[in-house]
Amino acid sequence: MDKNKKCPHYKKCGGCQIHNLDYTDQLDFKMKKVVRLVGRFHHVENIIGMDNPYHYRNKVQAAFGRDKQNRIISGVYQSSTHRIVPVDECLIEDKKADEIIVTIRKLLKSFKLKTFDENRMTGFLRHVLVKRGFSSGEIMVVLVTGSEEFKSRRSFVNALLQRYPEITTIVQNVNNRRTSLVLGSKSIVLYGEGVIKEQLCGYTFTISPKSFYQINPIQTEVLYNKAMQFADIKKDDVVIDAYCGTGTIGIIASKFAGQVIGVELNKDAVRDARKNARINNVENIDFVCDDAGRYMVNLAEEGLKADVVIMDPPRAGSDVKFLKSLVTLSPRKVIYISCNPETLARDLMYLSKNKYKVRKIQPVDMFPHTEHIECVVLLTK
Repeated sequence: MDKNKKCPHYKKCGGCQIHNLDYTDQLDFKMKKVVRLVGRFHHVENIIGMDNPYHYRNKVQAAFGRDKQNRIISGVYQSSTHRIVPVDECLIEDKKADEIIVTIRKLLKSFKLKTFDENRMTGFLRHVLVKRGFSSGEIMVVLVTGSEEFKSRRSFVNALLQRYPEITTIVQNVNNRRTSLVLGSKSIVLYGEGVIKEQLCGYTFTISPKSFYQINPIQTEVLYNKAMQFADIKKDDVVIDAYCGTGTIGIIASKFAGQVIGVELNKDAVRDARKNARINNVENIDFVCDDAGRYMVNLAEEGLKADVVIMDPPRAGSDVKFLKSLVTLSPRKVIYISCNPETLARDLMYLSKNKYKVRKIQPVDMFPHTEHIECVVLLTK
């Protein structure tokens, strides 16, 4: 497999910031960055790259609009702008998803459906979102529209299914607000169940239009297996999965632990997490809708303990309030999964000054051709 394909959109798009480097040089660049930022805390293991660093994105999102010649275009927003770069095929996106989006663009013309105009707030189709289960093979297509009215809805859906019978569900999401958010609050299922299922680390997870799910399933397995290896959970351990989202990592940890508690502030994510636990018949896990820091302080005040805390915060990292609560709860081990080595360095500094020592650092290349880097860090008291 050629690891150094060239992208025709590289200079215009801005999504793949380091695509100009050969893949081995990309890994070297990321490795040096991690060592520079967190190498002072512990030796950094060699970054785990991909055998085939292309077409790994299982979630593909395209904006729709018109060019200067008034032709329908679809693609990605140019970095830091609302200008659409027309894209038919992307080297990091799932090929089937890209094909479906191109077909929808052609169907718009034949069904005389208009693209949405953000300035005038008129028109129909704003975005298309495709999610595909790499293991399950299930495909979800979400049509994000500026209004609920959908002329020739049934015929349009049938035409799309005729071209792609492998599509398992089609959803219309209505977003009629002046916003940079892709999805609106109302969803209408046009075909199928409105969700797809996917397998990860031996478990099945439900993915809805709005639910968060890691976009590179191949490297997610690598990342999560490394986290479990570092955690070395014992059968009587109480594990807290902080920032648990839809419960993915907590459910994976449940087979090793006595009890797992997932804590998440987003109500929809907690509902999905509970559903995922039921699908997998996992009975030793509970999900709590609460601020993770506040929940851990309350646990400590009640004299309860956790043996292992797994934390996977957003790019901004953790806040001091959460880190203080972590130190107060005083688990035996902390597994920190980070998507930003800058904020990871800041948080490790705090924990290193407050009872904890970094024992292992493992970078994983989850997003080839981009600057993003994931790390799994083991800390013990």
